[in-house]
Amino acid sequence: MDIRLIPLDAIDADSLPRDRSVTDESGLEELCASIRANGLRSPIELHLLHDRSGPGFGLVSGHRRLAAFRRLHAARPEDASFQTIPAVVRHASRDQLLRMMVEENDIRAAISPWDQARIAVTSVPDDFPTVDAAVAALYPAASRQRRARIRAVAVVVEELYDVLLTPERLSMRQLERLAAACRGGFTDLIEGALRQSRASSSAAQWAVLENVLREAEAEARAAAPSDPRPGRPRRQVRLKSGLVMRREMTRNGWCLHFTGKQATGELLEEVMDWVEGKG
Repeated sequence: MDIRLIPLDAIDADSLPRDRSVTDESGLEELCASIRANGLRSPIELHLLHDRSGPGFGLVSGHRRLAAFRRLHAARPEDASFQTIPAVVRHASRDQLLRMMVEENDIRAAISPWDQARIAVTSVPDDFPTVDAAVAALYPAASRQRRARIRAVAVVVEELYDVLLTPERLSMRQLERLAAACRGGFTDLIEGALRQSRASSSAAQWAVLENVLREAEAEARAAAPSDPRPGRPRRQVRLKSGLVMRREMTRNGWCLHFTGKQATGELLEEVMDWVEGKG
C-alpha cells in the first residue's frame, strides 16, 4: 500500500456526496484525543481531482479522521504533525469511488437508514440513472430485503426531504411507515400537517404524524375505498384566500384543522352553525 502525506488544504472533503449527514461531536473529540496520543491508525482514502484550480484531491473515505486532523491543526497550527495526513490515493471511476465510500462507512460504523437512502437519491442522475441502480451499485453485498428497505426509504427522502427535522434519528420502522403512507397518496397531507404544526423537533413532528399514519394504515387495510367517487376522500383543501382545511383521523373520531389568515373564530362559528343545521 502506497501511503502518502497529503497537505490538509489539498483535500476537498465534499468532492463526493457523503452518506453521513451529521457528525457525532463527542465521538469526534474522542478520535482527536486518540490521534494526539497514538497517531492515526488507518490512512484516509483520496482520489485525484482533475482540471480544478482548487484542491488536488477529493475525499473517498475517512471523513471523521480528516475532520479530526483539521481540528487538531486549527488548535496547534505550528505542529507539523497535523499539517499533513497519511492517505492512499485511489484511481477509479466515480461510481466505484462512491461504492468504496459506502462500503467503508458500512463496515466502520452504522449509518442511519435515512442516510443510506439519501446517498442513493443524491447520486441520481449524475452518477447513476435511477435510485434502483444506485442502491444495487452502492450496496452490492446487501441482502435483497435490505436493498428493498433502502429503496422504500428513498421514497421518503424524495418526497419529504425539506420538511423532516433530523430524519437520521428515525428508525427503519418509522421510515417504512412514512414510505407506505407516501405510496398511498398521503404525501401532501403529511407535508401540510408538518408545515402547519411548526413542530421544532423530530419527536414533536412524529407526534403530529401519528394520526396521519393511522389513517393511511387503516385505508391500506380496508377492502374497499371509504369513498369511491373520483378525487375522494379529500384530505386537504387549499382555497385561493389562503385558507387550508385538513381533516385528521384521531383515536376517538375525526377533526378538521383550519389554518391561514382566514382561520378565525367567526369562520369556525359558521362551520359549526352549518354542521348543526345538518343535524
